[in-house]
Amino acid sequence: MKKSFIQQFEDYLRSKNLRLTDQRRVIVKAFFRKKGHVSAEELYRYIHKTTPSIGFATVYRTLKILAEAGLASGKNFGDGYVRFECCHVSKEHHDHLVCNRCGKIVEFVNSHIEKMQESVAKEHGFTIQDHTLDIYGICRECNARK
Repeated sequence: MKKSFIQQFEDYLRSKNLRLTDQRRVIVKAFFRKKGHVSAEELYRYIHKTTPSIGFATVYRTLKILAEAGLASGKNFGDGYVRFECCHVSKEHHDHLVCNRCGKIVEFVNSHIEKMQESVAKEHGFTIQDHTLDIYGICRECNARK
């Protein structure tokens, strides 16, 4: 039977002699409810509406622990903020389109791009272990506002 993210997080905390506090539980549940990429600031504002006793530092530290546990990954898209997303074991590799105006991040999967990367790596005798592709530009909504 597959363990829930909370159970996996609790196991990780236990291995580091840390506890799953009520505050951490609230933060982790909120994080896994959110979709896409979320910064510590965005998650803090989301949580603060219902649980104002949880501070920003606690949210940030909990996200860092989630990343250390392999349950989240953080990425800076060039705007000075690290955004975190859930690391679903079954989640397919994806790339990103990032809007330079509003900061919107669109995830996409394209088999042609994946094959092209493999071909380029093979051509150069390179074994791919991991990669990221982030394309920066202006999203449809921002283009329409011109």
